[in-house]
Amino acid sequence: MQTNKEQTILKMNELGKAKKPFVFLIDFDFQKARVWEWEESRQHLLWQTPKHSNFEPVQKTTGPISWKVCPVSYARYQKAFALVQHHLHNGDSYLLNLTMPSRIETSLSLAEIFQASHSPYKLLLKNEFVCFSPEIFIRIENQEISSFPMKGTIDARLENAAFILKNDKKELAEHNTIVDLIRNDLSMVADQVQVKKYRYLDHIKSNRSELLQMSSQITGKLTPDYHQNLGSIVATLLPAGSISGAPKKKTVAIIKEAEKYDRGYYTGIFGVFDGENLDSCVLIRYLEQHNEQLTFKSGGGITFQSNCQQEYEELVNKVYVPLA
Repeated sequence: MQTNKEQTILKMNELGKAKKPFVFLIDFDFQKARVWEWEESRQHLLWQTPKHSNFEPVQKTTGPISWKVCPVSYARYQKAFALVQHHLHNGDSYLLNLTMPSRIETSLSLAEIFQASHSPYKLLLKNEFVCFSPEIFIRIENQEISSFPMKGTIDARLENAAFILKNDKKELAEHNTIVDLIRNDLSMVADQVQVKKYRYLDHIKSNRSELLQMSSQITGKLTPDYHQNLGSIVATLLPAGSISGAPKKKTVAIIKEAEKYDRGYYTGIFGVFDGENLDSCVLIRYLEQHNEQLTFKSGGGITFQSNCQQEYEELVNKVYVPLA
């Protein structure tokens, strides 16, 4: 019997081989992945990438917006952080992305948040979640595959924020670890892998603050028949290194031990294949709904140099909606 993962890989390979446009959504554990042909996706999912979308924008919500964040307790985070530090100092992991859920009270619905938010990638899985991600997973264009891991965050309103972020030893170690991991990942599916752009900054505005985020670009060359292997290529690279850690297998096991909640589609990936090129993002900046309860999931990379209080504050600072 084929698993959901195997079915997903086969379907993506088949659609890619036929050069039929499709859309895919894969959860963190690769247990409930979904693949739709391009037009079919509109029935289930509204989405936007830098080049494509499947919906018509509607008028934005006007009037005052309430937004209350009820983060996970510091005590719970501290307990998880201590466990992660134990494994880091034991050499079981070198970098681990620790995340937690925060309860949200807001006057906006998921659909209103989706329409009002500004982000390179955004999607709305009806009655389940909205995501407005700034982080590219992989892009494939003209036989070249690129990944853009995002590691390093600071409040952009701080004086000399860019200088502080780029010269922070912990952030540098974290970023270098993830660049090395992604370089190794791409080497499993591509040749001539190289770091094309190193430690560039993006400025993100939100309803709560402004952030600077640091990324790098790693590229490689695929074989000419890559279209018929799109599912296999994507599956080989999962879970995304920036939201798991290194080494992946052991680090994911530690994540489950420390977090003790289901990430679901959060930190999974979303992507589109337009018949020629593929674009995808990591599902971060993510708000989900269960009945009437809204939960925002967020986190950050932990190394042995990390400070618990600072990491907790970063987790809370990432609970935002990118409104103009």
